[in-house]
Amino acid sequence: MSAQELFIVFAIPIVLGVIFAFSFTMEPRRLINGVLFNFFAVTFLVALAIAILRSGNLLLISVTGVLFLIIILIVALLFALHLFWLLWNAILVWRREGHSLSNMLTLYIAIGLLLIEIAASFGRRFIPDPLYFSLAIFFGLGGFYVLLTLYNFLTVLILYNFRPQPHNRTFLIVLGAGLLHGDQVSPLLASRIDAAITFYRKQIKKGRPAPRIIFSGGKGSDEAISEAMAMQRYALGKGIPEGDTLLEDQSTTTLENMQFSKRLITQEIGESPYKASFFTNNYHLFRAGIFARMAGIAANGVGGATSFYFLPNA
Repeated sequence: MSAQELFIVFAIPIVLGVIFAFSFTMEPRRLINGVLFNFFAVTFLVALAIAILRSGNLLLISVTGVLFLIIILIVALLFALHLFWLLWNAILVWRREGHSLSNMLTLYIAIGLLLIEIAASFGRRFIPDPLYFSLAIFFGLGGFYVLLTLYNFLTVLILYNFRPQPHNRTFLIVLGAGLLHGDQVSPLLASRIDAAITFYRKQIKKGRPAPRIIFSGGKGSDEAISEAMAMQRYALGKGIPEGDTLLEDQSTTTLENMQFSKRLITQEIGESPYKASFFTNNYHLFRAGIFARMAGIAANGVGGATSFYFLPNA
């Protein structure tokens, strides 16, 4: 291909890439960023495929074709084993993260999919063909729309996780999560605290003032102590000075985490300017960022690592 042909092929993805970069830089907590990035990615891949096919390089075309087939086979295998995988994941989360109903999302999905398959099988026998096919199209399109929406949300979630955070914070806000046995930090919650501790130590190592760590989380009906206190105990056990910690132990939702933490910051420094970061698990980061904006708190997020087995439940 000539240089002019290459420019024409890649012009659309380049323009979309520039628009996405500008939008994401101005405000990373917008869902439109996922739409822009996905349009950029699709048009770029199409342009790349055109360039490869027009190159006439048989080896390059063959390798690309094999990679594409491998991806298709992996997706098909995952789809074929989806019920088994969802049930296995539900058992694993139940054993490792606690027995709350919120940890059983993959079990609910598995049961729902099984019921849909059973209903579709029986419906084919008893529902007239015109109505059956109309229902199939309706639910098929609805399911496709839901999948596209989830994919867009997943895209912007991943993008938000890669946003850099300068080590010049005044406050670090760690968002709470349910406790094990009423008073113990779960592995999921520990990853949030560990991320904040790592950030805290890196900032000090860079020669900057130590930030205050706000542990935010109230006491649930099945908990012996507040999530904030359990998190503080965990951090003190990791060597964080108690004087560098603050407790916000009244919140019960993510929005309240942000609102009450902002109130605590105001109590500490008044209306003085500050810089803050909040810490949660990477799957929860974007949604928490939206709540931070709603609460009017000047903070972006840092994601703690989430065990692979928990991600489908997220």
